[in-house]
Amino acid sequence: MTALGILHPGSMGAAVAAQAKRTGAEVLWCPAGRSKATQERARQYGLSEARDLAEMAQRCEVILSLCPPANAEEVATAVAAESFAGIYVDGNAISPARMGRISSVLTSAGATVVDGSVIGSPPSETKTPRLYLSGQDDALAAVALLFEGTAVVPHLLEGGTGKASALKLAYTSYQKSSRVLAAVAYALADDHGVGTELLSIAQGRSTSYLAEIAYIPKVAARSWRWAPEMRETADALAETGLPSDLAAAAALVMDRWAGSRDQKLNIGEALARLHASPEE
Repeated sequence: MTALGILHPGSMGAAVAAQAKRTGAEVLWCPAGRSKATQERARQYGLSEARDLAEMAQRCEVILSLCPPANAEEVATAVAAESFAGIYVDGNAISPARMGRISSVLTSAGATVVDGSVIGSPPSETKTPRLYLSGQDDALAAVALLFEGTAVVPHLLEGGTGKASALKLAYTSYQKSSRVLAAVAYALADDHGVGTELLSIAQGRSTSYLAEIAYIPKVAARSWRWAPEMRETADALAETGLPSDLAAAAALVMDRWAGSRDQKLNIGEALARLHASPEE
């Protein structure tokens, strides 16, 4: 029986780790210092208690870290201090650079590091999140095997650690920001009594902008006039006391495309121009 340790069983971590029980793994967690809500979650999913982190590091072949991003390095350092020599999966929403630092710390201590990211809602009878993994091939295969046939669907990425983290943040940059921007848009519309009309416009769409990559070059070509429009939007938001930062930031991004006016770029060219400031 493979033993999997989970650090720490939040709503996502507990649900993901518990899926490994379906493949016969024992799932351990450390109750020390954890909240009542976390303890209840662990009981709900039937997780086994480890006395402390030292016991988890000794008993587990795989340790999965799913914690707040700000704590990812601290958690990894604590595991490294226990001389963990198994597979450490960092599944947190962290930058590739931070992932590199974590990998260095744990590899030096003797562990094999897998970069992971969970995209989707916590697994359930109706939800099947994807678990993206990058790193050494043998370690990826071992982790994927823990979730084979479960509601957590492993996807292996080539190219070493950092790939899974980059994918998570690329998706998050759109998913999270777009939801915040939607809230700001509706707040502005409601302030002027046109919230229902805005919803009607939105409901007329059937696809996500994130899936419409062919439109990106058109955005670049039109940014010379869209950037001023976003600055007007920022002003309108500020006039009613709403946060204007996202609209202003969108205009700054569009400034990167200042020299693309009415040009017929391909997607690669449009994306490349985002790396250079208008002065360059």
